[in-house]
Amino acid sequence: MSYLKGFLVTFRQIFQKRVTTPYPEEKRAKPERLHGRHVLGRYEDGMEKCIGCELCAGVCPANCIYVRGADNPTDNPVSPGERYGFVYEINYLRCIHCDLCVEACPTGAITESKMFEFSFTNRNDAIYTREELLVDSESGKPKQLPWEDWREGEDLDTSGWLRATSPNGDASYEGQIAWSGDLGYGIRKAEIGQSDTKTPEEEQ
Repeated sequence: MSYLKGFLVTFRQIFQKRVTTPYPEEKRAKPERLHGRHVLGRYEDGMEKCIGCELCAGVCPANCIYVRGADNPTDNPVSPGERYGFVYEINYLRCIHCDLCVEACPTGAITESKMFEFSFTNRNDAIYTREELLVDSESGKPKQLPWEDWREGEDLDTSGWLRATSPNGDASYEGQIAWSGDLGYGIRKAEIGQSDTKTPEEEQ
């Protein structure tokens, strides 16, 4: 009869409120500052933001980023600077999503999206190339690879790189626009809520 008691416990749970999320039909809401899959951005005119400086590779504690810069073609430049990221690879078998590469980038070229679900079928798929990381040259949207589960709205904060930290921790930067425009999104709104200190305009 002990097994009947077990069935009774199971039967009672049928009428209880569900505490799980019916994934993959529905996803849990993600934090605004979630560190997910990387994206290489473009300016509003379509030019790439990456200048091939290799700072992201140098600061990476997991040694998962490989970058090689090259001189910009004089007749058809890729980026506004003298150089651009000719080779850019990220190995997601090593990446720990610490966001240090995002903080080190001087142009805000590399950001992290809210997408973090990967379903690799082989190790080569885990190494993302420059072409896979770059946003689309027309829409500015991140490229969805076959093994990724992108949902609507998960690309909205791909360029909000300053959301990771308040600028210098100084309240005087509150409400100021601190990043350049992005292809497909334009100029993002200013960061709000860095501190409880009111700006001079608010005090008046």
